[in-house]
Formats: sequence, C-alpha cells, structure tokens
Amino acid sequence: QVELVESGGGLAQAGGSLSLSCAASTFSTNVMGWFRQAPGKEREFVAAISWSARTTYYTDSVKGRFIISRDIDKNTVYLQMNSLKPEDTAVYYCAADINHGSEYLSWKRNDYDYWGQGTQVTVSS
Repeated sequence: QVELVESGGGLAQAGGSLSLSCAASTFSTNVMGWFRQAPGKEREFVAAISWSARTTYYTDSVKGRFIISRDIDKNTVYLQMNSLKPEDTAVYYCAADINHGSEYLSWKRNDYDYWGQGTQVTVSS
C-alpha cells in the first residue's frame, strides 16, 4: 500500500506560478505522475517522471511551462507550474506506478496504481 499526500496549490493569477508537492509513504514507487481534472471533464495526464528522475514526459499543453521533479531521498515529487493560464484550473492528482519499469512513463490513468486525494488549483484571468 502506498499513501500519497499532496500539498500546495491554491489561487493564482494568469501568468503566475504555483508549486505542488506529493510525498509518498514508500520507496517502492517507480514512475510518478501528475494528472488533473477540470469540472465536467475527464481526468487527464499532465506529467510523469521516472524513478531516476532522468526522464520526464509532459502533455503538450504544459510543455515549457510546467516542470516535474523528484527528490528520491525525500520520496517526494514536485510540479512547478509557471505561466499559468485559466485553462490550467483543475484538481491536480499525484499518482504512483509500482508495477511497471522504473523508466516506463505512461499517460494512461490505468497504468497508475495509487492516487493522492487531489489539490485544487485555480487560475484567474
């Protein structure tokens, strides 16, 4: 069992920045990812990072604006969100994949085994 605890988020103006953190209760996580869900929409992939942190993967809409990173010693993954847009408004979820390879980066929700409780990010125009 892996527990994921998210923190950060909140309210920002368009063009501003926010940072999210996700602490995992175990070293057993391989790939870590961030997803988001806006009202009335399906949960969508945002970014993923390999266990080694050598490889990252982003959805096109956040490339060049968001940065995913992880601190292996702290079992924590981060999402730095810059140049925020109103369309970034959503509940953001941290996810952990413990079954696939440590460099297997997936955008598919079903490839992730554990999820955090979600944290709200609201961007005003």
